Amino acid sequence: MTQPPCPHDTALILVDVQPDFMPGGPLACHEGDAIVPGIDALLRARRYRHVVATQDWHPSEHVSFAANHPGLAPFAQITLHGQPQTLWPTHCVAGTAGAALHPAIDWTPLDLVVRKGTDVAVNSYSAFRENHGPGGTRPPTGLAGWLRERGVTEVHVCGLARDVCVLWTVQDARALGLRAHMLWELTRPVTPASDEHTRAALAGPFSPES
Repeated sequence: MTQPPCPHDTALILVDVQPDFMPGGPLACHEGDAIVPGIDALLRARRYRHVVATQDWHPSEHVSFAANHPGLAPFAQITLHGQPQTLWPTHCVAGTAGAALHPAIDWTPLDLVVRKGTDVAVNSYSAFRENHGPGGTRPPTGLAGWLRERGVTEVHVCGLARDVCVLWTVQDARALGLRAHMLWELTRPVTPASDEHTRAALAGPFSPES
């Protein structure tokens, strides 16, 4: 049965649906490709008046890449700008095929693409704010203002990874005063072992440190 359109004050945010996060990619999420048909169908249904996608878009020398820290392996932990930082495999390098929006999805309904992780010295998980930078703050991406200008008060968030960028996006949206919901079935984690923590974080008052 066809679902009705969402209210005009509700936006869809699609987080990092990119080939490098799919099985076979350098930073593969568990069953990441399983969400692609559902996201494509959701976009084709045209239920949302406002549709935003984020896109990891890193320089090759990005500070979060393990390859740029001699002697350290992917998934090692370091401290970056006073905060814990996981070192990731090199992924979503700007301009590469792995950084493109997934080619099996019809992206025609998109209104805005927010590219994140473009600063070589700062990581960026959330669609709304970068991670902590050298000054200890989390600079905004501009998305919150874009949504407010269009009267958006609620966001539905899906994509990859459930336990990192999708979670941070939902938490930041709530911290900014938006009603925010994760479309759980249209997300996948880096590892399923994180799901218990993710559910607890969604139910509790915690949001990424400001």
